[in-house]
Amino acid sequence: MVDAANHEHDPLRPHRHDPNLQPPSEDASFTVSWAGQQARYTPEILAQFPAVTLDDCYIVSTGHGTSGPFSFTGVALTALIAQVTQGTSWREVAVVSEDGFGVRLYRSEVDALPATRPALLAWAIDGRPLTRREGLVRLIEPNETDDALRQVKWIARIEIV
Repeated sequence: MVDAANHEHDPLRPHRHDPNLQPPSEDASFTVSWAGQQARYTPEILAQFPAVTLDDCYIVSTGHGTSGPFSFTGVALTALIAQVTQGTSWREVAVVSEDGFGVRLYRSEVDALPATRPALLAWAIDGRPLTRREGLVRLIEPNETDDALRQVKWIARIEIV
């Protein structure tokens, strides 16, 4: 386990990622794990959470530049974490794509995000559902504008520690 003070060798900390042009599969469900428990989530389940819409967000894609601005709708990552952990303390969360790309966010980083611009598990873009090619469910870090290192599409698993 890697802590925030010593994360330079963590494979889920910002790192290079080759462009992924095609979805790895058509399966849009993903696993959320916490304290030895696992649950499957789908875009339909996420849509039952209170919806958050963030305007002026960008898709930053490795090898494809930046596109947008877009309006993304989804669930705040912290809302999903609060439901899964039932309000108990957590330290970090890893969001990993089906193709192996991922990011690890520490609670201190997530808590430091502006309340009006949280990390978002988005299922809609500009008022319409995301397509599978667009990620179907994707992590949007609305404050990232240039590296594509904290945005994850084709989410396969979320691991809460």
